[in-house]
Amino acid sequence: MIASTQTSPPRAVAPPEKAVLLNPGPVNVHSQVRDALAYPDVCHREPESIELLTRAREKATLVCGGDDAHTSVLLSGSGTAALEAALSSIVAPDGKILVLDNGNYGERIHRIVAAHGIAGMRLEFGWTTPIDVDAVDAALTADPAITHVGMVHHETSTGMLNPLREIGAVVAKHGRSLVVDAISSVGSEDFDMRLDNVDWCVGTANKCLEGLPGISFVCAPRAALDALADVPPRTFYLDLHGHYVAQDKDKAPLFTPAMQVLYAFDAALDIALREGVSARAARYGRLAEQVRAGFTQRGLRFLLPADQRANSVTHLHVPDGITYEELHDGLKAAGFVIYGVQKRLGAVFRVANMGQLDEQHIAEFFAAFDRVLDGAGASV
Repeated sequence: MIASTQTSPPRAVAPPEKAVLLNPGPVNVHSQVRDALAYPDVCHREPESIELLTRAREKATLVCGGDDAHTSVLLSGSGTAALEAALSSIVAPDGKILVLDNGNYGERIHRIVAAHGIAGMRLEFGWTTPIDVDAVDAALTADPAITHVGMVHHETSTGMLNPLREIGAVVAKHGRSLVVDAISSVGSEDFDMRLDNVDWCVGTANKCLEGLPGISFVCAPRAALDALADVPPRTFYLDLHGHYVAQDKDKAPLFTPAMQVLYAFDAALDIALREGVSARAARYGRLAEQVRAGFTQRGLRFLLPADQRANSVTHLHVPDGITYEELHDGLKAAGFVIYGVQKRLGAVFRVANMGQLDEQHIAEFFAAFDRVLDGAGASV
């Protein structure tokens, strides 16, 4: 007799209480974005799906400061997927990329390039150290074989905002192509494809554009995307030219997109364009000032000086008398989620002000912060 394999049905697990997300993505989103997830089941090759894909591409291009000469290619995946699609697709076999590395995500560019066997040179400046624009100029002068330069705009591992406009001017002066990881900056920082001389912009839905995880994109001039026909693909799923041809020429996705997440991204882009990038930057700036003033009043030490910080994330040393884990868990129990850092930075934590947050959220956060520290007997 064969024993029964029937098991008891799994217990329903209640969703967690709504938390205020102070991590640098995913973020708390507008109700219209979440409601868009309930769009009815839809086939990704029907006309309404193609229309969605086309309008979301147009809106993403506008947010990046692109014009009619630019377009965006959407991918189902996190920002890393779009970054890998760009880096693995744009450098020809006889090309070479200069990677500017001053944090974890600059290192990520180097690792992606290395994984695909792409010829590259890496300029390491050190974590918490600004990129030296003169060093970039010197490297491009010394090595005419370099065809591309890769950099991170907002290095969220440290909170550093790198000097994009200055670097873009240097790269353009040398006639090279600039690819920018703008995953944590586009939508809130001063960013413009044309003014910043950016040839390839990589973005994602779930940070300063206030969408949900699962959609990312590459924005570039149409002429540059057309020219990728001459670059042999190094990947199958992340072949940027293949996605571009499918979306722009064939009017159909290359593979099945995350349709409901794409509807949510479309709603998030509508909200971002109505608010305006400059207005969102100002809103984030006000929240960042409130966060930083609160920590200054409490005597915490910042990781970076004020003039190097982006407007959406603040890095601080953990106060004496409490561990990061204790601080995180105490705040989470109170409804607030903060974020840690890579081990090499030591006892440091991050507080982001991306997403649908306001001054009341920050005030309530500090009330909870004080209670957690008082309960632990920590000093600031």
